[in-house]
Amino acid sequence: MGTQVSLHLRGPRVDTDPAVEPAVAAVFGHLRTADELFSTYRPDSQISAIRRRELPRERWHPWVTEVVAWCEEARDRTDGYFDPWQLPGGFDPSGLVKGWAAENATAHLTRLRGFDHYLNVGGDITAEVHGSRAPAWRVGVEDPADPSAFLAILELHTGGLATSGSAARGPHIVDPHTGTYPRDLHAVTVTGPALLWADVFATATFARGGDVARWVTARAPGYEVAALARAP
Repeated sequence: MGTQVSLHLRGPRVDTDPAVEPAVAAVFGHLRTADELFSTYRPDSQISAIRRRELPRERWHPWVTEVVAWCEEARDRTDGYFDPWQLPGGFDPSGLVKGWAAENATAHLTRLRGFDHYLNVGGDITAEVHGSRAPAWRVGVEDPADPSAFLAILELHTGGLATSGSAARGPHIVDPHTGTYPRDLHAVTVTGPALLWADVFATATFARGGDVARWVTARAPGYEVAALARAP
């Protein structure tokens, strides 16, 4: 989906446990399948075919059907500020599907008992830490005004973290209510129990602007704006 992926494992015998290699291979295999189905960069993906109106609903892969249902729920929960049907070029679920795919991919790591994991898909991060004494993962959030600096350094135990902004890709998030590119924020990072919803609310928050911290916590209990950069 036009991005990079990294997986970090932490635990005993990480170099010698025979279950590690097949579990890691399954994670990346899962993400490759998601890319084949959902990437807007691939003309042969199902999403690209749907955008061209060439693929009827009865031929959708089950994952596509599931993601569309999640997108409909996300549109309702965000007051329409997350609406993949109102984007230039047609339906684009990228603001949800990366988080959804990453979370599902880490299910392949459940066979690795006692291992902590940290999966980063283009800045969307899902993590798990086993045990109250295990250290949290430390996540540096890039300052959009200075790529050599951090906007914040956050600790993540078990849950998701997602950042939306214009620094890496330029203006690409649209306010579905106005059809314009928002100018209120440079970047916003949302954390919470599930990466799927952290991803959705980071995108919706960037599109909405305004009093974003209060808006997120009111609509998504357990989620919060953990880092914010406003436009000058």
